[in-house]
Amino acid sequence: MKLLLLGSGGREHALGWKIAQSPLIEQLYIAPGNVGTQTLGQNIAIDPCDFTALKEFCCKNEVTVVVVGPEAPLVQGVYDSFKADDSTKHITVIGPSKKGAQLEGSKEFAKAFMQKYNIPTAKYKSITQNNIEEGFEFLESLKAPYVLKADGLCAGKGVLILDSLDEAKSELQEMLSGRFGQASTTVVIEEFLSGIECSVFVLTDGIDYKILPVAKDYKRIGEGDTGLNTGGMGSISPVHFADEVFMEKVRTRIVEPTVHGIQKENIDYLGFIFVGVISVDNEPMVIEYNVRMGDPETESVMLRIKSDLVELFQGIQDGTLQDKKLVEDQRHAACVVMVSGGYPEEFKNGYEITGTESTNPDTLVFHSGTKSQGETILTNGGRVLAVSSYGKTMQEALNNSYQKAKEINFKDKYFRTDLGFDLK
Repeated sequence: MKLLLLGSGGREHALGWKIAQSPLIEQLYIAPGNVGTQTLGQNIAIDPCDFTALKEFCCKNEVTVVVVGPEAPLVQGVYDSFKADDSTKHITVIGPSKKGAQLEGSKEFAKAFMQKYNIPTAKYKSITQNNIEEGFEFLESLKAPYVLKADGLCAGKGVLILDSLDEAKSELQEMLSGRFGQASTTVVIEEFLSGIECSVFVLTDGIDYKILPVAKDYKRIGEGDTGLNTGGMGSISPVHFADEVFMEKVRTRIVEPTVHGIQKENIDYLGFIFVGVISVDNEPMVIEYNVRMGDPETESVMLRIKSDLVELFQGIQDGTLQDKKLVEDQRHAACVVMVSGGYPEEFKNGYEITGTESTNPDTLVFHSGTKSQGETILTNGGRVLAVSSYGKTMQEALNNSYQKAKEINFKDKYFRTDLGFDLK
């Protein structure tokens, strides 16, 4: 099989690492890829949202499967573009149709979907400039803190959690006035849910599904979950509170109704569903959907899949997913994200990185924001590297990752040293 993986981050390096292990892979291409992925296959200088160039490349190189890493091409309709073209409609795109991608691309669509199919989630109201007074009234009916979400994609920055009612009303006006551009012409106000979160990943062909290893990610920049939100500072898998009893509730109350709803809505959906789950008094509720694997959770989850991931993709391709086995590695996995000083605000690129080669077989270094200059690797983003390790326990996996993170050097490097503090 010749497979094209779209994306350039740590998620794609981890997916590529897992895909490249499969004996079913004849050739792996990554568009555009990064410094790390070039050791697994061939990087291709094509933008994942340039559908014309992607289709031409796939036809020329006899690609039969395209795996979509990031959300942007999905929301823009890469699946639909391939299916609408006679020259590429035979190619399996692992990713939902544009309609399915609204589960991530529109908070309003996702909340209405959950409500329609009785999937447990927070109370909400969708607000535009036309019904802003209803928004104020809904805020007044809620207890602090107040949650405001831009309807569209904002690269993880479109969610505000505010303690003051007056501030919430003011921010609602700001958002509707274009604070996040087109993404916040509609704002979803939500009831705040208190509990502990985990990330549940599902691989589906729209009928059958497999639940992948559960992970927990850490979004805030500072120790103890303080400071600004980031794209993710690390992840851990498994998550002890997501035990068999809890996950059976997730399966029957959330995953089954989600896949059933996808069928009822006649949505073409081949690929990953991310369900952001919060445990409220040991009862699972949905915070949000994404329509692809999360980052940095992928950098832990891929380590814990023992099965051949490409075989699962093949099951989606030929309709035999229900017959495939998903075997989990019983070891723990932990990912520590190393970032540029100043991130998630202003930071500088172009610093030399040393020490990335791993001598410990239980530790992998996935690239995210890097570039090469001759033989030298330089920083080229806020999140630079994701150091992922196995361990017999969560702490051993974390210690292995921390040890490697200490050995890697670049100017102003930073990583959190308290991951898993809320799981002990």
